[in-house]
Amino acid sequence: MNLSRLPSNGPVLSVVIPVFNEKPVLPRLYERLHKALDSLDFQYEIVFVDDGSTDDSHRYLAGLAYTYPWVRLVKLSRNFGKEAATTAGLDHALGHAVIIMDADLQDPPELIPLMVEAWRSGMDIVLMRRRSRNGEGALKRFCAYMFYRLLCRLSDVTIPKDVGDFRLMSRRAIDALGRLRERNRYMKGLFAWIGLPTKVISFDREPRAAGDSKWNFIGLMRLAMEGLTSFSVSPLRCVTFLGLLTALGSAMYGALIVAKTLVLGSDVSGYPSLMVVMTFIGGIQLLSIGLVGEYVGRIYLESKQRPIYLVEEVCELPREEVRPARSEER
Repeated sequence: MNLSRLPSNGPVLSVVIPVFNEKPVLPRLYERLHKALDSLDFQYEIVFVDDGSTDDSHRYLAGLAYTYPWVRLVKLSRNFGKEAATTAGLDHALGHAVIIMDADLQDPPELIPLMVEAWRSGMDIVLMRRRSRNGEGALKRFCAYMFYRLLCRLSDVTIPKDVGDFRLMSRRAIDALGRLRERNRYMKGLFAWIGLPTKVISFDREPRAAGDSKWNFIGLMRLAMEGLTSFSVSPLRCVTFLGLLTALGSAMYGALIVAKTLVLGSDVSGYPSLMVVMTFIGGIQLLSIGLVGEYVGRIYLESKQRPIYLVEEVCELPREEVRPARSEER
């Protein structure tokens, strides 16, 4: 990537950071991020997206935005979720390349120059693969390991394993992603769907610098279901196959009972065997209905065509360059 051929009336690099109740870590985040970006030889901007924080995150970030011209704060009207907040940040980023990272400093800002170097070599996407996940429990690491491999096997799109949202994307990739305006957003899948030349860099993920994780077990399960149902119909095929196996097993069991009665004269055991078969088939039916309901629910939400997010305000210092017009409803 020849930076001398890029327009000079805007930042070359944008860093997008979704924020939800991260006040304890924000001063340290800005210090390390600003130091890493200052080591680069071109203009940059930092786009914070306040996803409905209820602590002092907004006040601190607004102070940065009204102090430094390279900081911008996009405040959403409420908590729309990390996927929507990431989308809002990408929509408002102006750089020729955009880096997405979390606010908890588990994604080291010091790796940004390495990502930029890969972009300069011609890569549209630079993925940061987690070689280790320090600071996370064994159960969470195991569940993440299994989920990524299950998703990769079931998905119609090749979704890289052990890769989170920490990545760099060129303007060409950002523009391609901007055309995907679905409401049920699983960003890792959307990132993978667009393709384009990609380089993978492995790194050791650091423990959270301060505060607590905003993801609980239910939230992670919901995100996992979102990923499985957004990029594959394999779960429906699995349930269909399970239904066929159940029907075949029931037919074979029925034939066995008839044969024993005719040949051996055995009495047909009634209540226990009947209850086992009924509860098993009932469980399969409920599982199938629930899975179909997940897909129908997503169709229902998509049909409403609601905005992905709503912006309450954008905090920044006045700038001389004129930005392209952007709708505040996405």
